[in-house]
Amino acid sequence: MKVLLVEDEIKLGEYIKKGLTEAGFVIEHHTTGLDGYHALMTDEYSVVLMDVMLPDISGFELIRNYRAAGKQTPVLFLTAKDELRDRVKGIEIGGDDYLTKPFAFAELIVRIKSLLRRANQADYNSTILQIADLQMDIAKRTVHRGDTAIKLTAKEFALLQFLLERRGEVLPRSVIASQVWDMNFDSDTNVIDVAIRRLRLKIDDDYETKLIHTVRGMGYRLDAADTAIAETDNAR
Repeated sequence: MKVLLVEDEIKLGEYIKKGLTEAGFVIEHHTTGLDGYHALMTDEYSVVLMDVMLPDISGFELIRNYRAAGKQTPVLFLTAKDELRDRVKGIEIGGDDYLTKPFAFAELIVRIKSLLRRANQADYNSTILQIADLQMDIAKRTVHRGDTAIKLTAKEFALLQFLLERRGEVLPRSVIASQVWDMNFDSDTNVIDVAIRRLRLKIDDDYETKLIHTVRGMGYRLDAADTAIAETDNAR
């Protein structure tokens, strides 16, 4: 689940990002409204966490414009403004929920999960992703191939989850870097290739059916089909 956080308070933003990352979310954090709006209009997110009192543009105004563009991603406003009229305004202009600062982190998690359910997106508590005999239980943070439990690091789990959610698609290294590592891809680094190699060692090497395929010059694809054709290279 990818979450966009627009929050100008650096310490609070980092606190939220760290906590949600540990809870299994991928977080993109921006500190200005304009940067947040650009992200909203150019990428897809499961939930948006929007501060109201931003330094350059009101979060209310930003979401008003976002809804006017036909975008429907659930929005949770975060703000110190706790008057009833502010809460009503936030909902009226297109917000889905409203959480006043300071707030307990546990409540933030509950609100996010509620928004996901209400938006008819994958319920984070019960999502199971599967391809062939590989199964991932996001809520329990477990992975099995057949009857064998596979232990993954937090980053390996996030990488496999992303591949499963986009199974069948050819994913460029730049996309994997931005979605899983939250960074810009540097062609001089091999961090993506190393991570894929380590994941293959755990989920592919001991099994006849290979799931992670390298598409030469393009990226990687998770697919159970036998696609050993000219464009695909599973070599390490």
